[in-house]
Amino acid sequence: MAEIESAGITDVGRKRKGNEDSLFLDDALGLYIVADGMGGHQAGEVASRVVVDTVRDYMARFKGGAVAEELADSDETLSREANRLLSGILLANRGIYRLSRSKLAYRGMGSTVSALYLTGETLTAANVGDSPIFLIHDGSIELLSVIHTVFAEHAALDPAGAKRLGPRFKHMLTRAIGVTDTVEPDICEIQLFEGDTLAICSDGLTDKVSPEEILHILNRERPEKACHLLVDMANERGGDDNISVIAIKVKSLKRERSGIMGMISQLIDWLSKFPLRHKP
Repeated sequence: MAEIESAGITDVGRKRKGNEDSLFLDDALGLYIVADGMGGHQAGEVASRVVVDTVRDYMARFKGGAVAEELADSDETLSREANRLLSGILLANRGIYRLSRSKLAYRGMGSTVSALYLTGETLTAANVGDSPIFLIHDGSIELLSVIHTVFAEHAALDPAGAKRLGPRFKHMLTRAIGVTDTVEPDICEIQLFEGDTLAICSDGLTDKVSPEEILHILNRERPEKACHLLVDMANERGGDDNISVIAIKVKSLKRERSGIMGMISQLIDWLSKFPLRHKP
């Protein structure tokens, strides 16, 4: 089991009239989500909130080992826990797609989603769109998510050619939640270590604050203060978009052992509670 400290903030920024970002964080559930809606003020807010609520409600069904119906969507290369997160995202996609076709004001609505699911010694990162997920491990920062934009995908194939693309391609999504009846999230599972720090951001933050600056602030500050500093920094540099960030620090990590090794570990822990007494 991991001891986690986390915090999250969403801010309207300085240029937008409404906030189309939504977020959710729950240390007990081990679930953290940022969604960035699109489709206009009303539709974007609705889309991001539906995405967050759908994934949260689906994942909460399995809390504490509760028996709940698994969805048919599955990937044999993934763990059961990762498949649950994948299913929650696919469920949100279907819900947004149907909603977008039910009301004229919702036509063209959609959202990004970036989510982390922490289960014991493992973390699962999944995303659709361009809201980055960062991992800070051993003093360095790396991107766990895959950025689904025309610019990012072109840069992966032809870095020099991507530089010639106009700025509008930097935010032109190639995948989003609810745009079509199916979507393919990118998902990965990696081992979690004590001292790791994670951040989920909307592009309103990362357009203004570099990964190196995120690294510096998260290394120096606790999650709540770090979130405030990052949002303030983005606003001071223009605040052109809504700004959201969740910061997660793994304070301690207790490895769970099974079988005979688990019994030996428990016995050692129990014996350590009693001080040794020596004969005079």
